[in-house]
Amino acid sequence: MTRKLTQSDRRILRVLQAEGRISNVDLAARVGMSPSPCLRRVRQLEADGIVTGYAATVDPRAVGLGVEAFIQVSIERHTDAEARTFRDAVAALPEVVACYIMAGEMDFLLRIMVADLDAYGRFALDRLMKIPGIKDVRSSFVLEVVKSAPEIPLSEV
Repeated sequence: MTRKLTQSDRRILRVLQAEGRISNVDLAARVGMSPSPCLRRVRQLEADGIVTGYAATVDPRAVGLGVEAFIQVSIERHTDAEARTFRDAVAALPEVVACYIMAGEMDFLLRIMVADLDAYGRFALDRLMKIPGIKDVRSSFVLEVVKSAPEIPLSEV
C-alpha cells in the first residue's frame, strides 16, 4: 500500500532509519513533536507497512564473512514452476542475503556472503549449481564497499 507521507512522517522515518533503537521520548524531541502524537505516528507507519522492522547493522568481516559477491543467474525456461523452484531453493540458502528478480540480461541477481573463496566454491558448486533449471551463472566479487546505505532516500518521495 502506498500512501502520501507527511513532513512529520518523513522526519520520523529519517531518524528511525539512522537510529532504530531511539526511545520515543528522544525521537519526539528530535522531530519536534510531543511523545504521544509521535508514538501514534510511528505505530501508524508500522501498521501501514511502511516501517517493516528494526535490525542491527552487523559488519560482515567482523563476524568472519570476508567474501561478498553478486551472482547473476539465468534460468532455462521462464515458466512459473521453474521460477518458483528456483525462488524456493534460493530462499533456503543462508549465504544468499538478497535475491532480486530482474529484467534484462539475467533473470535473478543474488547477493551472497561467505567466509572465503573456498566457501564460495563450495556454495557455488555444491549448492547453487545443483538447483534445477539453471542455464547460466556469472559471479562478480566485491573488492571494496563504497556505499551501502540501509536508509532509503526519503527526499525523493
